[in-house]
Parts: sequence; C-alpha cells; structure tokens
Amino acid sequence: MNDMRGYLRSDGRKGIRNTVAVAYLVECAHHVAREIALPWRENGVHVIGFPGCYPNGYAEKMMERLCTHPNVGAVLLISLGCESFNKYALERVVRASGRPVKTIIIQGTGGTRSSIKEGRAWVEAERARLDEQETVPMALSELVVGTVCGGSDGTSGITGNPAAGRAFDLLISEGAACIFEETGELIGCEHIMAARAVTPELGEELERSVAKAARYYATLGYGSFAAGNAEGGLSTIEEKSMGAYAKSGASPISGLIKPGDIPPHGGLYLLDVVPDGEVRFGFPNINDNAEIAELIACGAHCVLFVTGRGSVVGSAISPVVKICANPETYRRMEDDMDVDAGRILEGRAGLDEVGREIRDLVISLATGGCTKSEELGHQEFILTYKSFEPLGPACLPAA
Repeated sequence: MNDMRGYLRSDGRKGIRNTVAVAYLVECAHHVAREIALPWRENGVHVIGFPGCYPNGYAEKMMERLCTHPNVGAVLLISLGCESFNKYALERVVRASGRPVKTIIIQGTGGTRSSIKEGRAWVEAERARLDEQETVPMALSELVVGTVCGGSDGTSGITGNPAAGRAFDLLISEGAACIFEETGELIGCEHIMAARAVTPELGEELERSVAKAARYYATLGYGSFAAGNAEGGLSTIEEKSMGAYAKSGASPISGLIKPGDIPPHGGLYLLDVVPDGEVRFGFPNINDNAEIAELIACGAHCVLFVTGRGSVVGSAISPVVKICANPETYRRMEDDMDVDAGRILEGRAGLDEVGREIRDLVISLATGGCTKSEELGHQEFILTYKSFEPLGPACLPAA
C-alpha cells in the first residue's frame, strides 16, 4: 500500500518537503543568509549558496535547479550587490516556477542588520503560508532517488552498497527514477556498465565518461581514494570501484546525465560528475556534500548515503538516508545511522531484507517520517566551480 503524499508544484512535480531556501549568491552574503535562517533552523528553512565572486554556468544551472526543486516552496536570494552572479536571471527563473521569491541586496538595504531584519520578516510570512499548504497523493513513479557512498571501508561493497542496489531495483520496478554516481569511483567497471545500457550508443557514452574521469585523475596525479579508505581495508581504486558500482543494483541503465539534468522518466541513470574539457578546477568533488548537492540538483527527493567508516553529514533541501555497512560502526554511531546493513555481514539479515527496509524507509519520508540527519539538524551544503558540455543524443535514448 502506498500512502505517499507530496506538495504539488506548478510544473507538476511533487515535493516530500516544503522548505524555504535562503540562497546566498556570494560568500560575502553567507553570514547574512545564515542569520536570517537561524530562528527556523529546525523548522524547514535551509541555507544554500554559491561562494564565488565570478560567474560560472555550472553554478548558475545548479542554483536554478536547486531553487526550483520540488522540495522547495519559497526562495529568498541574498546578494551583496557587487558579485557577478546574475541574481535577476535566477529570480526570474524562480518566479516563473510559481514560487514566491524575493531578492535582498545587502549594499542597497543598508548593511547586515537591516538585511537580516527584512529577510526574517519575509521568511516568517512565507513559512506561515507554506505551513498551511495541503499535500496531495503522490505515486512512487513520481519519486527521484539518488545514492552516494562516503567514508567507505572494506564492508561497504559487501553489505551497504549492494543493499542500496537492491532498494534501487525495487524502486525502479515501481516506476521511480534512481541516480547513481560517481564516474571517478567507477574506474574498471565501465565495460560492465556498458553491457547494462539500454542501447549500444549509451554504452559507449558510459565508457567514455569513465575514461574521462581516469584521464582527469591521472592529470591531477591522484584519484578518488582517501587515507580512510585504506585504513578501512580497501587496497585499490578498482576494489573501491567494484564496491561503489554495487549500489547501482541490477536494472538496465536508462541514461547518462550531468549535474542539473533531471531524469525524463523512471529508470536507472548514471550521473557524470567529472568536468568536461581540460583540467581547470582541481578535484571534481572536494567532499561528499558536493556530490549530494549535484544529485539533488537532478531532482532527487532524497539521497541514500552508504558509509562504512561512519559519516555524519546530511544536506539542505533533501533528506539523506544513512546506510551503515559496518556493524561495529553502527553500534558506535547508531544515533547517526538509519539502516544497519552490517547485519548482513553478521548473518542477522539478508540483502533482500535490508533492500526492502531501505525502500520502505524512502517511502516513509513522504508519509511523515524523517531521517537521523534531519533529526540532528544536519543541513550541509557546498557548491564550487565546474564546467560541462550539454548531453549528446545518445545519453538519453528513450527521452
């Protein structure tokens, strides 16, 4: 039985949260945005933003997608005034989506105190309005779910990631769109993925995306392999890749997308997070929250986060479900974890059982449930510079 409910947006999508986003458009406006949101830190007002002073098409697209995410009901933009971010274009996009939006320019408003006062008054009114909005029935086929792994160890690819993959298969069979990433942690798995693509042309695109990641990391001189991975028992990027690949499940791969691209229909999608072109921006994602933000920009209502070592992060805008792969980590950090996938390692549960548990937990988020990271107030967010080319026709063959 599905009793999911969501907040209907003018584009037809539905959100499982009704958040006010307070978005700063340069780091110089971050403090004001944070102070505006502070009185509602536990009541659905989240801070997001772009710290750069100079323009970037990737950041502009990300902010547009995040500010018009189905989990967002209203947007307050905070500008210093002299940054290069096109605040007026972003405001037009948000307004065209049917959401209330206001822009505060700190230099024009009179500084910090007056901007905070004006911003809080607007948020208070919009928060009260959103609290009165009624939900409507929501189908599983309207759901977008992302997955990421972080703080991985030797158990991640044995328990947590395969269990997330089983949950993906269940959700996809019911019409949901599911997104896995990251191409830099799938090196060595490209041929296996290509064999699962719905068309040979898509398979070639999948292989090219991983080859791009391998070239990118070779140029940088290091890959997506942290000291904590080695301490946790992983030995090579290929070993880490096989574990990361397991969270994709066994469904056919329907498409390849890039940050800010929204899946056109249900199915399984690979998110390519490595910038196109020459290496210009350093490490593709400097931490797990950068990847989470990209999944959310692709429309993810929630994100499955598999960890063996133990990560405590959550996110602004969309709930993060913590799947703990290591039973010892779970016993030590139970307050931060939603699912004990380490039971599989100890013979206390099977992959299918834990996969169903994850699937049911995702559904519960649209029926009044919340995650441990939400309960603890985690609302991490980060956005940096990148550059991407548009998708080619082979990337979404059934769009």
